[in-house]
Amino acid sequence: MSLLIYRLFLSLYLIGVKITAPWNAKSRRWLQGRNDILRHIREVMGTPGQPVVWMHAASLGEFEQGRPVLEHLRSLYPRYKYVITFFSPSGYDIAKNYKGADHVFYLPFDSPANARQMLDIFKPSLVLWIKYDYWYFYLHEMKKRSIPVLLVSGIFRRDQVFFKWYGGINRMMLRFITHFFVQTDHSQELLQSLGISTVTVGGDTRFDRVIEIAEQAAPIPVIDAFCGHSPVIVAGSTWQEDDEELDHFANTHPEIKFIVAPHDIEEERLREAEALYKHTIRYSSMLQRAPMEANSEPAMDARPAPNVLIIDNIGLLSRLYRYATIAWVGGGFGDDGVHNVLEAAVYGRPVVFGPVYDKYIEAIELVGSGGGFSVENALEAENLFTSLLIDHVQYEEACQASRDYVLAKKGATERILAYIQENRLLTN
Repeated sequence: MSLLIYRLFLSLYLIGVKITAPWNAKSRRWLQGRNDILRHIREVMGTPGQPVVWMHAASLGEFEQGRPVLEHLRSLYPRYKYVITFFSPSGYDIAKNYKGADHVFYLPFDSPANARQMLDIFKPSLVLWIKYDYWYFYLHEMKKRSIPVLLVSGIFRRDQVFFKWYGGINRMMLRFITHFFVQTDHSQELLQSLGISTVTVGGDTRFDRVIEIAEQAAPIPVIDAFCGHSPVIVAGSTWQEDDEELDHFANTHPEIKFIVAPHDIEEERLREAEALYKHTIRYSSMLQRAPMEANSEPAMDARPAPNVLIIDNIGLLSRLYRYATIAWVGGGFGDDGVHNVLEAAVYGRPVVFGPVYDKYIEAIELVGSGGGFSVENALEAENLFTSLLIDHVQYEEACQASRDYVLAKKGATERILAYIQENRLLTN
């Protein structure tokens, strides 16, 4: 891809966002968030004083991936100001009040002028670019200014544009990066095939993050009350396709509790889930009910007690998996593939998902370890659930495999910190 084609791609992307904004909430938030963004960033940042560490994440998943590195850097180098940028509204909306950074912003759209102005404002001593989301003008300007850029938890595959005959400008972007921390040996080999040798196989920082979350996870009283002593299936980041695979089992097994956390919590999506599952209650309703029930006599109600709890807020999922007897991770029946299986596996639970997971090394390895299970349809899922709930030996082996897999992969954050310290990229 030549620079001319790249500019055309940027123009078409922006036109597409503007066209879809009137009816697409995400596009609308993307545009609104960037309205006069550089003036806003300049005002908030103020006069340059403290040196800056800048972390860029495409969305929420990448933020969680970079977060352990940022937080450890902040504890080691407190004199720096820590700034995060996001490309996606779904990441920015959730992390905008994150206390581990001094400032959180949208990334202004890629252009030579925006890149120059952003770097004039930030003057970063170090940039952490998380996993992907390569933008030519930003990376080129950082290279021109000799600003060290570390790619954190990168993953490369042969089918990516970098390794196609038409991927010239994409390969050029890679050469603007100072050092790559990649997840796999295969990623290192692919980069070396392009003549890039500044690569460390450092693993995936998400393992460090999910271990940290699990160690700090506190009980959620209303969830404890809902689960009681029943077996629990926690279905996280579900799409309609996931719910359609799960609803029959949930509707015919009222003795099993289901906690369903849709990937999208817009009202339309919540109503979709409620239409599929027969006996549901929303998390927000349970929160409202709890104080009233504590101060009143039990009411006589002929309706069956809900066995499906629909989570209608953001931010609970990583703590919910601790309640699972079996975890289901959504996305595996869609084109983009399964969501984050590590959030569930860290609690030492069997993790089940759909057939689309070939782009996610952690899902592939989890299946290989015996802690993960891929199913093609509802019948396979129901047979697997039944087997795991009855066969205690199989169940315990799967739990142990999940736990061992995650714990064996910790340490990526320490490797990145060691590189920063050894190369004196930051000073105390």
